[in-house]
Amino acid sequence: MSAALLPEPVPKRPAAAGTGAHPPRYPDAPAGEPTLDSWQEAPHNRWAFAHMSELMPVATVSRHPATPPGATVRLGPLAARLPDLVARLERTFTDAFLVLRGEEVLAEYYREGFAPDQPHLLMSVSKSLCSTVFGALVDAGRIDPAGRITAYVPELAGSVYDGPTVQQLLDMEIAIDYDEDYVDPASEVQAHDRAAGWRTRRPGDAASNYEFLATLRGSGSVGEFQYCSANTDVLAWIIERVSGLRYADALSRFLWAKLDADHDATITVDATGFGYANGGVSATARDLARVGRMMLDGGVAPRGRVVSEDWVRSVLAGGSREAMTYEGFTSTFPNGSYTRQWWCTGNDRGNVSGIGIHGQSLWLDPLTDSVIVKLSAWPDPDTEEGNARQSELLLDVSRALDAVPY
Repeated sequence: MSAALLPEPVPKRPAAAGTGAHPPRYPDAPAGEPTLDSWQEAPHNRWAFAHMSELMPVATVSRHPATPPGATVRLGPLAARLPDLVARLERTFTDAFLVLRGEEVLAEYYREGFAPDQPHLLMSVSKSLCSTVFGALVDAGRIDPAGRITAYVPELAGSVYDGPTVQQLLDMEIAIDYDEDYVDPASEVQAHDRAAGWRTRRPGDAASNYEFLATLRGSGSVGEFQYCSANTDVLAWIIERVSGLRYADALSRFLWAKLDADHDATITVDATGFGYANGGVSATARDLARVGRMMLDGGVAPRGRVVSEDWVRSVLAGGSREAMTYEGFTSTFPNGSYTRQWWCTGNDRGNVSGIGIHGQSLWLDPLTDSVIVKLSAWPDPDTEEGNARQSELLLDVSRALDAVPY
């Protein structure tokens, strides 16, 4: 392996006191500390006073004028080729839309009240970011995709993850008792949200995301696709274990810091400081487009290589069509597949996408060397009609780019 693919050495950090299971919030921090009851006390206050947003909700005191910004519409060459584009963006509750070809922003749209430099929740596009960090560690030889999950996280012994391989986790090919019904209070995905701090906890709920993941059960059979958000958080747990970093810090070191991003990203964290890797990242449209640009550039970002060309080729080539069982995707893309936390259309354009509920998309169009970002706020989290409209719009924009000189 080329030395150029190896991430920077990670400094050794002392294990947390107690179980030593998770990276401490700061060096020498006791496990689980600080809490809401101890953060004002020494020595915890030294860390807590500089990390308040990780302990409790905070409101932003904006540097922008109090008056919400007006809509931003710059469609450039797409305006003539797709005259109804603005109307379609408005009908699909778009907050931000951006087309990046090469290094040129060809088109941008931001709804009234949403600023171009404003971060937006990415929902499950966050999964594709986690995959990229994971890929960097695979390339560096720190993670073996053929290895068993419990070889990296022994705390998952006895769970549904006891037996399957890391690659099966990465491709979501593990049968799990996990209902991904976002509107059902009895579903596992809502219990997952509660453990991660996204919903009000109930008596009996897991106290942290780590604890929740260890409770998951199922047949554990492998080889068929089952979309399960918990899988991504297990990937993040493995990332923490092999890097010695909290997931948020690993996301920074191995991806975000290399993009030459205009803004910091953020990620929600649970009571232990564990980042909600499957859906908790927020970023601007322009900075998210830089992730797509890195992929189309073969894994290279402005500040260095992120993942290998082999990793990128594997994503763009798609996964096992035989494993794909989700008709909601194959009804639109008959040759569709899922691999390494990316949705692969299998169409003649080779489109690959990071997708999140409520209308989030990071869409790669290799034929025109373009990245399309669409960040939205659909009233419903996930509907067949909404997904079909989103795919149709992204395909129409991609085809329109064929006629734009490059």
